[in-house]
Amino acid sequence: MTSVATPAVTPSAGLAGRANDALSQPAISLADIARAHDVRFLLATFVDMTGKPCAKLVPVEAADELESGAMGFAGYAAGLIGQQPQDADLIAVPDLSSFTPVPFIKEGLAIIHCDPHVNGRPWPYAPRVILKNALARLDRKGMQAKVGAEVEYFLVKKNDDGTLSTADDKDDSPRPCYDARGVTRMYEHLTSISDAMNSLGWGNYANDHEDAAGQFEQNFNYADALTTADRVVSLRYILNILAEQRGMTATFMPKPFTDRTGTGLHFHLSLWSGADALFPAGDGKADDGKADDGGRGLGLSRLAYSFIGGILDHAPALQAFLAPTVNSYKRTGATTSSSGATWSPRKASFGGNDRTHMIRVPDNKRIELRSGDGSANPYLAIATAIAAGLDGVEKSIDPGLPSGPGESKPDAHFLPATLLHAVEALRKDPVILASLSGDPEIGAYYATAKEEEFLSWHNQVSDWEIRTYLTSI
Repeated sequence: MTSVATPAVTPSAGLAGRANDALSQPAISLADIARAHDVRFLLATFVDMTGKPCAKLVPVEAADELESGAMGFAGYAAGLIGQQPQDADLIAVPDLSSFTPVPFIKEGLAIIHCDPHVNGRPWPYAPRVILKNALARLDRKGMQAKVGAEVEYFLVKKNDDGTLSTADDKDDSPRPCYDARGVTRMYEHLTSISDAMNSLGWGNYANDHEDAAGQFEQNFNYADALTTADRVVSLRYILNILAEQRGMTATFMPKPFTDRTGTGLHFHLSLWSGADALFPAGDGKADDGKADDGGRGLGLSRLAYSFIGGILDHAPALQAFLAPTVNSYKRTGATTSSSGATWSPRKASFGGNDRTHMIRVPDNKRIELRSGDGSANPYLAIATAIAAGLDGVEKSIDPGLPSGPGESKPDAHFLPATLLHAVEALRKDPVILASLSGDPEIGAYYATAKEEEFLSWHNQVSDWEIRTYLTSI
């Protein structure tokens, strides 16, 4: 998103919910907005279920055609998005409020996030549509979600033998977290990303070296859930392109190095009713769900504890979206790393300001969901987490007392050991299976695709197998 758009944008209400032939014109057109920012080309963007950004490069002269629903995509070719070769085109319907000029990528270029439609209706398999449907369900209950995201990544280069190494050859310490020298050596890259985020009004407030050699994180302010998800997608694109321009590869792969900490995508979640924050406990005098039930000491309302309870109750199935790749489970299954910690939870626990838990409560205004990794699709991860938490609220699920530092309850769910285990948990969880646009068939489609992904990997003979079995018998 951008805070620099002038003149102001007035998108039409419910744009994504109208048929293509009935789209009403906003007060200011996409072409007007583009020309006001000296934009010559638009990346009309959406992501598939894996999070792959798909786009058409649209000249500003064709912005009216894009806005009127004339830009079609062959959905099956785009990726995992619920289509077959014979299906009707996906039509990219732009969300004008997401207009994001990116002159630091290419002069005159802007990103516009789109909601795919098919036959005049929002396509329920499209991740951005899925999140909007989840937020609409939340809104019907008088609540809105605000989300912050911690985007971690590695800067690497591929060697001639196919192996990976850190882009900075001097970044080889076993414990490089917060290293001032490593940050300084990557000054040009980090400051270019920071300048880009701040030029868009995202509020970048910190840029640091993370726990593994070659790993970084650049933080920005929280916002409403859809805005944050759009920003994660945009930031990944920006990181990829600007790193590539400097001869590096920015990767969000959860575990590119066996002996190093993996890459997380942590979400900070809170619920609101207008300007009223719903997670902090009240004075307990009113029966409004805001009393700190049970004196658990974290300053949270009953609603917040029920939201936590829902996430913990559905944690195994949620991992199919929070940790959606084969490689994800090399991170969550790790027992140690060169730094001495994995920073990755293995059980569905919650507690105070303790980073060993799946849910950390840093203060009484938010919770941090820590089991997601860099491969997570932000739209699906946020949508399914909201569905799980909302189920907890509707059922008044009690998560019990918070666990102590580094502890978990004996009956806490173990998080899945592999992607196949996560798929099995998803298939057994009707709430999460139906959390994608309210249709369990979409959840089943996703589960089948992820099972096939696991089996495709499993069917490959690895170097480990050669070393272990070649002469063992």
